[in-house]
Amino acid sequence: MMKGGWFRVYTLGYLIFLYAPIVLLPIFAFNDAAVIAFPLAGFTTKWFTQLFDEPALRGALANSLIIAVSASVLSTTLGIFASRATTRYKFPFKGGIMGMIMLPLVLPEIILAVALLVVLLGIGVPLSLFTVILGHVLVCTPFSIAILSAAFQALDGSLEEAAYDLGETPISTFRLIILPLVMPGIISSLLITFTISLDEFIMAFFLAGTEATLPVYIFSQFRFPQAVPVIMALGTLLVLSSILLLSIAEYFRRRGIAKTGGKDTGGFL
Repeated sequence: MMKGGWFRVYTLGYLIFLYAPIVLLPIFAFNDAAVIAFPLAGFTTKWFTQLFDEPALRGALANSLIIAVSASVLSTTLGIFASRATTRYKFPFKGGIMGMIMLPLVLPEIILAVALLVVLLGIGVPLSLFTVILGHVLVCTPFSIAILSAAFQALDGSLEEAAYDLGETPISTFRLIILPLVMPGIISSLLITFTISLDEFIMAFFLAGTEATLPVYIFSQFRFPQAVPVIMALGTLLVLSSILLLSIAEYFRRRGIAKTGGKDTGGFL
């Protein structure tokens, strides 16, 4: 077999290994049996209807939505400032500072969670949704910077100079010229960080205290075999929601590149 053929076999095997567990989610979510096993017992939608009968699930979902919205807005705001500073200005230790900001991308998340837990308890901050938001902002900000840096780098610097020549101030130029041009990147950052925060487990597990989030709730329910099919149904909805959000984010990312005249070097999908 030629090298190209082996590469295709490897790619196909990798995709099956990666996505086969996800494909199993909807299969068992519509299976009319509490036991997760083959052969299937029949088709049913009762596990989806049971989702709305769980008060604890509704509370966990509300907590996760509050955290995800807050973390996405805060991390994207920080990402705008950091990306603008690194792409537009030169300042001492810029490389080292950005390296420290992007460090959560490579550090084990459990180390970050434990360290943040020790610091927060040490200064007397009680565990709550607020502490989870802090942890998620720490995790999401590097992703936001990576997305927005590409958007800011694609800007044509002559547009900013032309605005200054026409009498605009730096603030008005940023508000009227720069922000509209990078808005697709901002929307993409909001959607990506929202998805990351909504699915994040480790930070929430260590920092939530008594306020359960959706991933923590899902983890706790696997102790009860009769609840597993309901979790499969919930997982199916979460996968579909994530795919939808990532697709929208990719659309706005590509729209932003086309708007600024930049070159597409790859994306999320």
